[in-house]
Amino acid sequence: MSADGRGQVGHVGGVHLRLLAERTGLTGTLSGALRRRGFHPLHDRGQVPVDLAVAITLRATCIRDIHLLEHQRAVIGPVASFPTAWRALKEVDETGLRRIERARAAVRRHVWRILADRPEGFPEVAVDGVELTGWTVIDTDGSLILAPSDKDGACGTYKGSFGHHVFVAVCDNTGEELAQLLHPGNVTANDTGVNIDLLVRAVAQLPWWRRQKVLIRVDGAGFSRELLQWIASAGGRRSPTFRWEYSIGWAFTAREQAAVAKADRLGLWQPATDADGQACEDAFVADLTGLLGDLSARPANHKVIARKEPLHPRYTKDASSYEIAKGMRYQTFATNTRRGQAQFLDARHRKHARVEPKIRDQKASGMRLLPSREMPVNAAWLTATAIACDLRAWLQLLALDGDLAKATPKTLRYRILHVPARLVRGQRRRRLKIPHSWPWADAIVQAFQRIQALPRPT
Repeated sequence: MSADGRGQVGHVGGVHLRLLAERTGLTGTLSGALRRRGFHPLHDRGQVPVDLAVAITLRATCIRDIHLLEHQRAVIGPVASFPTAWRALKEVDETGLRRIERARAAVRRHVWRILADRPEGFPEVAVDGVELTGWTVIDTDGSLILAPSDKDGACGTYKGSFGHHVFVAVCDNTGEELAQLLHPGNVTANDTGVNIDLLVRAVAQLPWWRRQKVLIRVDGAGFSRELLQWIASAGGRRSPTFRWEYSIGWAFTAREQAAVAKADRLGLWQPATDADGQACEDAFVADLTGLLGDLSARPANHKVIARKEPLHPRYTKDASSYEIAKGMRYQTFATNTRRGQAQFLDARHRKHARVEPKIRDQKASGMRLLPSREMPVNAAWLTATAIACDLRAWLQLLALDGDLAKATPKTLRYRILHVPARLVRGQRRRRLKIPHSWPWADAIVQAFQRIQALPRPT
């Protein structure tokens, strides 16, 4: 074995991602957002976050890993060094983050128009085989990031650890990360101000034609009465064209236990449905709204639905004494959806769990360990991980088909992104030749051609 090979390029998927950022207008829009008067850096400040996002998608976990793209210089041109990338992140203050958010929203409008113009149309969320046509579904969740040292904002968390608390909002239609907030570790998940701020930023990322009908799903940790009122009022909007609904976890207290006992006596439980819409033999749902007393302080059409199923051993540790005594696991959630059977609403709420693997993938792609002692640099790094999530989602939506369009980031890296190629020059052109024996070679070439054919933003 020797290290003297020439004309070889690894991680060919990075070329796809960089070209995708260029064709969608992301690179140019970020360049305009981060441009400063009188400052003319050697490396475009809009290109640096894109290159960081490309490296993160390829499995980079720290700023220094931007060096991964250096060996692709013959294809993509010069890449910022580690010190330059660090300075670029340090230059992004709160105003810069707001500009990046507006730039991402502008690019997202263009991408979503392309998705809507496809023969299959814009991706809609399906529940029990029924599409929620016209609805934009936003899932929010929080996650703790441990800090191995005394970093700015790191402090004790509710779990007894030490670090930061990150709040994330994901669009379930497309898999994009709409917004993310970095807070000290002692900020709780049910902080109303934080949750509303997160949703304001997330909704601002949506094109106007996808803001009228919005479903917001939150787990029980994020529940608060003020949050319900804010969502039900469509963020304070008075126009009747805005119809926002919530599906939020509800506390299972003594009042809910008494309502469950009444539901048992009255035989109100109905079989729950599985992912295919078929009835489950060991899971049941019931509408407890009329058994909980006065709920007039809640928004209009507010209802509470409970689900019960046998208590699995893995949930015994967190189960209440009531659940242990009954041998059942109870979950309750609230919604202001006017129509729909309890089984359908339960199945719709349970799909909120899809945000958890998204956060897990983000943690495996740079979010697990914040790179700096300074809070602003870490916030800018998290923005780069969000851009990486968007690029990965756009690649699958616009350039891939079949299983690859639904593949996990790990599978996508193995089959598409980490493939090597040989760079050949001739006839004033450069060609990347992928091994013909690679099982997904045709899909890689087709994806490259589709990205090249994307319409540029006007």
